[in-house]
Amino acid sequence: MGCLSDFTDYLKVRRRYSPRTVKLYSDAVGDFLLYALPERQNEATSAIPDNEILEVLRFQIIRGYVSNMMDRSLDARTVNLHLSALSTFCNYLVKQQKLPSNPVKGIVRPKEKKRLPSFFTPEALKEYFDSPVSDDYPSARNRMIVTLLFATGLRRAEAAGLRTTDIDLSRRTISIIGKGNKQRLIPIVDSLAERIGDYLNQRQAFLEEQGVSDSGYFFLTDRGKPSYVEFINRIVKSELSSISISGKKTPHTLRHSFATALLNDGADLNSIKEALGHSSLAATEVYTHNSFEKLKEVYKTAHPRARK
Repeated sequence: MGCLSDFTDYLKVRRRYSPRTVKLYSDAVGDFLLYALPERQNEATSAIPDNEILEVLRFQIIRGYVSNMMDRSLDARTVNLHLSALSTFCNYLVKQQKLPSNPVKGIVRPKEKKRLPSFFTPEALKEYFDSPVSDDYPSARNRMIVTLLFATGLRRAEAAGLRTTDIDLSRRTISIIGKGNKQRLIPIVDSLAERIGDYLNQRQAFLEEQGVSDSGYFFLTDRGKPSYVEFINRIVKSELSSISISGKKTPHTLRHSFATALLNDGADLNSIKEALGHSSLAATEVYTHNSFEKLKEVYKTAHPRARK
């Protein structure tokens, strides 16, 4: 195996990156190698010899690669993702004593535009949650997917990988293994616990009706198989397309909505950080922009000049 294949295994096994992140990083490193080694354009990057890979991992070549990406009109966020992947690859090679130092460290990264997270307010989703649900399992499952994402802030991969044993209705908690194999406990309110209990009964009846064995996964496909990330994406988009709300109808928007609702109701950032499973507070601070609307409301009602 070459160093590129070893690096992919390192991301999967040692760093425990998600399959999506592993692919993003592998593709980014591969994109760089095809730029630096144009004569290898018609070959698989995994077939490139290690000595050629190590030869092109130089500051000047990487800086030229950044210019190339900008010429291709890639936005700053994408350029920085490629550089992060390349830097992680170089750090890995340094640890393996195949590179003397990381050449990406000296590269000036393009400045990204600040992107505020989109979100739905509880009022905006009221139409959806107030609408009736059919008695069949797929309908109950679809409603539970949206309900759970909005009520707990789970990532789509976390929802897809959720198992029935991860939920403790007696303690009112959900145990989640998130990014980096980090475990966290999410509390669930009584009303959500009641809905989960009803859903589990429908799920069991569905399995018995279908005559299929129980995989243990909380969300099942129409054939009783474990759900998957793209399945969760499709369900959320389909469910929310039936109501008149603006914004991206994705699991991540529901996650943003969960965090924004907590913040606007007075939750502190550290509590939100723990609920979301963020590794640093900086990742959570992006939600503070939403409290500005709350601040405006307070100003209108409390400030003497605003009342005139």
